[in-house]
Amino acid sequence: MECKEMFSLEGKVALVTGASHGIGFAIASALGEAGAKVVFNCHSKEHLSKALSQYRDEGIVATGYVNDVTDERQMHEMIEDIKRRFGAVDILVNNAATIKRLPMHEMSLEDWKKVIDTDLTSAFIMSKAVLPDMVERRSGKIINLCSMMSELGRETVSAYAAAKGGLKMLTRNIASEYGKYNIQCNGIGPGYIATSQTAPLLERLPDGKRNPFDSFILSKTPAGRWGTPDDLKGPAVFLASSASDFVNGHILYVDGGILAYLGRMPESE
Repeated sequence: MECKEMFSLEGKVALVTGASHGIGFAIASALGEAGAKVVFNCHSKEHLSKALSQYRDEGIVATGYVNDVTDERQMHEMIEDIKRRFGAVDILVNNAATIKRLPMHEMSLEDWKKVIDTDLTSAFIMSKAVLPDMVERRSGKIINLCSMMSELGRETVSAYAAAKGGLKMLTRNIASEYGKYNIQCNGIGPGYIATSQTAPLLERLPDGKRNPFDSFILSKTPAGRWGTPDDLKGPAVFLASSASDFVNGHILYVDGGILAYLGRMPESE
């Protein structure tokens, strides 16, 4: 097989959860550019309308659903509808996520459960829904959006880190359990990515200086910059394509080297 053919997704059906904006949108667009039929979901009609318009602007034909990734019945109905309209899902990207930034002792059980359900349990629900068809066809790709918090801890993100750590291990277990059916399950662990959600952290202070958190991230990242959603396109296509058929249970960290780096020494006073 030629290299170009190995990376082609022609004829594949790709489902990306939470892909109305940001990282999910970039990944879904990349899969579409590689030839896949793109399907995504989001949680509001407003997000759906904006996303469909943006996909059209990118030249991507995409189909969207409004539903809740933590509702197993809704996800089962969506998967069945996708099968009727386009065929069984070949590529599943579990991207939907949320975060609640609070000291752990101030976090309510309700908030904890919301983060765990959205970031971890939804990946179980979605993977469970597509695996029977993948097993039957002896073919399938599942990509879980993990995080540097799959490896590291940090203040105020206890639920998120617990969910992403669990998602890392769910990724490895799916690979272990279903690899014999020619199903590959891998993760992508983004570093700090410049999106609409992180934009306030990149804004200059009134005195013109960098936001302290922006300076902190730059000092910890060998690449010397924040990532962009486009930085995740290539890794996603690789893990969704035949090029990664012998890659299984791996977490590909796209972080500019931050996990490999101790950070710069502080400058002398």
